[in-house]
Amino acid sequence: MTLALDSQHIAGAAFDTLADQYDSLFTFSTVGRTQREVVWERATAVFPAGYHVLELNCGTGEDAMFLARRGVRVTACDASGKMIEYAERRKAVEAPAALIDFRRLATENLDELPAQPLFDGVFSNFSGLNCVADLRAVSSKLAMRLHPGATLLLCLSTRFCLWEMLHYAAKGDFRKAFRRCRGVSPASLDGHSFSVYYPTVRSLQQSFGPEFRLRSVTGVGIAVPPSYLERWITRYPRLLAVMKRFDEVVRNLPIFRNIGDHMLLFMERV
Repeated sequence: MTLALDSQHIAGAAFDTLADQYDSLFTFSTVGRTQREVVWERATAVFPAGYHVLELNCGTGEDAMFLARRGVRVTACDASGKMIEYAERRKAVEAPAALIDFRRLATENLDELPAQPLFDGVFSNFSGLNCVADLRAVSSKLAMRLHPGATLLLCLSTRFCLWEMLHYAAKGDFRKAFRRCRGVSPASLDGHSFSVYYPTVRSLQQSFGPEFRLRSVTGVGIAVPPSYLERWITRYPRLLAVMKRFDEVVRNLPIFRNIGDHMLLFMERV
């Protein structure tokens, strides 16, 4: 396969290298499952059976299959061809009858989707949108493909992750400790370099308005640590249980919901 090197697809090419490892590194990890439970709880509430949902940055298809098991039809897109191939293999084995249409499509190219039928909602989990430079353009393209009142459920990496700042500062690596705070940070996977963006809630409101209204923000991974601390936290299951309980109490509170590993935004098409 020839890897596209333009700015729209370079992140997808980079994530091709992770396709066969992503589930073991994150999806099925203890931290991954714990953080994903928060997102799934919200997704279950806002995407009822019978909805047709557009998923952006679907990765290996874990969230698409979760929604499909609950009667939701999913059109699941990702810029990484390898991720889509892996997701299709999983579907063939785990849920061959699931109403999921996997497509290789970068978020920046949403205008390539058919104008009809309109979707009932949009879902993007775990930082896929952090690889998109122009979210204003994404908002405009999504608005044209959604019913009025349609739901957006978007999970992005935060700009200020308390865990990350404390962890790397304690190790003396201040560049990593505060890499998100600048709003954009370089990343590299298997020789593919690309930018990762860290918008604030306020900037996301500006990018997605006036087509979408922000309804709520939920913190994900506030006390529960980021996935790169998986080996440490799995040695202390009782501590993880306490952290999970703490997050349940504070994840919808101001300040706390903005300092976790991720934030989950619930928006509505105006």
